[in-house]
Amino acid sequence: MDDLSPAPEVSVPQILVDHSAELHFDRQAFAKELHPLVAEVISSDIADCKTVFRPAADHLVGDGSTQRPLVLVEIKLLSGRSTELRAELTSRVLTLLESHVTAPVSLAVEVTELDRATYRAVHAAGE
Repeated sequence: MDDLSPAPEVSVPQILVDHSAELHFDRQAFAKELHPLVAEVISSDIADCKTVFRPAADHLVGDGSTQRPLVLVEIKLLSGRSTELRAELTSRVLTLLESHVTAPVSLAVEVTELDRATYRAVHAAGE
């Protein structure tokens, strides 16, 4: 008999951290504090958190007259959480980010939602 029940949902959040390549901060330490914070706020497991750091070789702020580095954090969650919860997460992550990046820098945090109806992911078996 075939089991037609849906496959277990692959957990999110997916966290993307874009930052100026020349900006030096302890990314691993940030992620190790970020994951339990996110898990606490959204009632998830720390093991579900996945963070990718993407250094940007080039960036431009405003008219380019200053070259202030930047860090942009996007936290992707499955849809359905309240605006208040997402705002709390944004605020707490920004505070954490400020404690890890002490150089003059522009910081931003955004929580976005993945559409449950169209989002798919798997844990692929390696060779």
